Amino acid sequence: MPGRVDVIQVDRRWEEVDLELLAETAFRTLCGEPDIALETGECSLLACDDRKIAELNERYRGKPASTNVLAWPAVEPPPREPGRPPVPRPVHWSGSIGDIALAYETCSREAAERGIGLDDHVTHLVVHALLHLLGYRHGNAADEELMRNIEISALAKLGIGNPY
Repeated sequence: MPGRVDVIQVDRRWEEVDLELLAETAFRTLCGEPDIALETGECSLLACDDRKIAELNERYRGKPASTNVLAWPAVEPPPREPGRPPVPRPVHWSGSIGDIALAYETCSREAAERGIGLDDHVTHLVVHALLHLLGYRHGNAADEELMRNIEISALAKLGIGNPY
């Protein structure tokens, strides 16, 4: 089955969201996008709180603050031209494409501030993080536009409006 996600829930508040179903659905939908060369693969998703994600953010990015989502690809993609998809991975990716962490308080607060459901906001963040695991970046305007367009398309297929 494409898009297997192993959810590790360390904050009980995440029980209000079916993270496993949400993440696997997002993964399968994203795999159907034209620029995504992936039919199989897996990742882990740590469902934690702001304190834990702040620790991870400081340890791995040198930023001692909480954030909504972090992503660690299993393999760093090679350099590429801005605005171009990463070099396609094998269609049958065996094993993990990487790891994701989500912080409950930040995700919940952002959803409330935007007037959207937590499920929809978290789905967007999972799609965004999965793209990072597949080598997409948003460090320049061309890459940001490419990544946003894929996110918007995948979310539309899930019945979620444009988050931008």
